Amino acid sequence: MIRVLVVDDEALIRTGFRCILDAADEIEVVGAVPGGEAVQVAQETHPDVVLLDIRMPDVDGLTVLADLSRLRQPPVVAMLTTFDMDEYVATALRCGAAGFLLKDTDPEELPFLVRALADGGTVLAPKVTRTVVDGYLEAGGQTSATHGVDRLTDRERAVLVLIAQGLSNAHIAARMHLSTGTVKDHVSAILTKLEVSSRVQAVVVAERAGLLKPPRDPEPG
Repeated sequence: MIRVLVVDDEALIRTGFRCILDAADEIEVVGAVPGGEAVQVAQETHPDVVLLDIRMPDVDGLTVLADLSRLRQPPVVAMLTTFDMDEYVATALRCGAAGFLLKDTDPEELPFLVRALADGGTVLAPKVTRTVVDGYLEAGGQTSATHGVDRLTDRERAVLVLIAQGLSNAHIAARMHLSTGTVKDHVSAILTKLEVSSRVQAVVVAERAGLLKPPRDPEPG
């Protein structure tokens, strides 16, 4: 059972997310609270995944993210945002956010995304990906890391592309016919070569470097 904590200042958002996720198999919402109650409830309920509003009036979402990261068993945290409120996304990325979801995410997709997060995957809403990439780098992200893509082996590049698709280590291992341990080694090497500290940061660097762009059709002969 995946334990989820929803943190948002709007009661309607909290209620909606709770209803959607409680109706999904193997997901339990252990709390749906405003930002000021987030850390205490997390300490009491030990969620696996926290969906955290990035902007709240009672407490800054980035402050909550930092506090959650210091817990003895920190949960995976994905930031909830709207397309026109992404000025804090870059900072959240550097602070260890595991993903970014739009508040208007398709209800049918939400349980899948939560399962991906719980399984170690990376979640970046397509509409916010470009803002994440540009904002992270313009706000002082490790721009030199884009050069690290050139140091990746072909297999590490393949692993990075699958990370960008939101796959966990186990799913990458199955897709590439490798052991999970081998995939973990590749992920560690990728983070080191790109000079980043998280999978989502690696995805941002890969996006900026053009690694995730689909190949162009060959010119007609």
